[in-house]
Amino acid sequence: MSFETHCEGLPASWINAWLAAVGMTFLDARIRLCWTENETPIAVFSAQSIDPVDALLEVWPHSDFLEELPIAARWRDQSGFERKISIERFIERVQASRTDPQNWSLSSTLTDLSVQKNGEVAHAPFDPAGPGTTKWLHHRVLKMHELVGEATRDRLLESLRGQAPRFKNNGLGFDSSRLGSLADDSEPRIEPVIELLTFFGLAIAPMRGHGFDQRLTKRGRGNERQRGWRMRDSASEGRRFTWPVWTQPLDFAGIDALLDVWTPFDRSGWSRLGIHGGWQSVQYKNRASADTTRAFGAEELD
Repeated sequence: MSFETHCEGLPASWINAWLAAVGMTFLDARIRLCWTENETPIAVFSAQSIDPVDALLEVWPHSDFLEELPIAARWRDQSGFERKISIERFIERVQASRTDPQNWSLSSTLTDLSVQKNGEVAHAPFDPAGPGTTKWLHHRVLKMHELVGEATRDRLLESLRGQAPRFKNNGLGFDSSRLGSLADDSEPRIEPVIELLTFFGLAIAPMRGHGFDQRLTKRGRGNERQRGWRMRDSASEGRRFTWPVWTQPLDFAGIDALLDVWTPFDRSGWSRLGIHGGWQSVQYKNRASADTTRAFGAEELD
């Protein structure tokens, strides 16, 4: 018997919702993901012999699991892994976690293939610096788990349906929906279940680079990039993250394979792949020089 859940709280046009949906398939290989084909596609989860929400509840990460992620500030007998990470510290952590199944948390947020002048490794666009006293990514992940509280079926379903309460927090630091309008100076608000699922969705987007060390030469640039971030027309616009929606139910491996063959700026092959829509990120424009806000909105691909 197959079970299916439609998630009005995960519209395809919301970058965090798309990553969160992918994150669900990463957490449980039984869960399949597709998207409705109406004007505003939403995520549809399916699974054999179990309700997808029940499946998610079974694998919902415990605090002990999150505390043991290789990106933890203090991990096993190693420390000093916070926001500013030297190339030496990064290599040490990568080597120590090589056999850890969660080492994707390093490769999807950092890369030693682009080293800055101060000897620090580059961060992914989905690992932005936070404003004010906001701490490093692993600290944010633990905070999201704390805000969720006790994970119950009803609590998770509320989030997937878009009915859960929001909390004053910056979350992972790039969700544009946490911000108000230009005339609104209220505190940012996030939905922690979606933010935590979004973090696991980052497993689909590893970092890459050309192997450039700014300490060794002043010429050129690191050109670090995260999977899914593409240049379209001009270098001045920078890269944008692109993501598709599809008709056929796919697990995490299937989504991974689909992204390998999808050409976001050439629609001619979309239907052959079952893809019926796509979006690209839009960078938040800071209000002033002192504004350190980071956020990504979305616009539909033409």
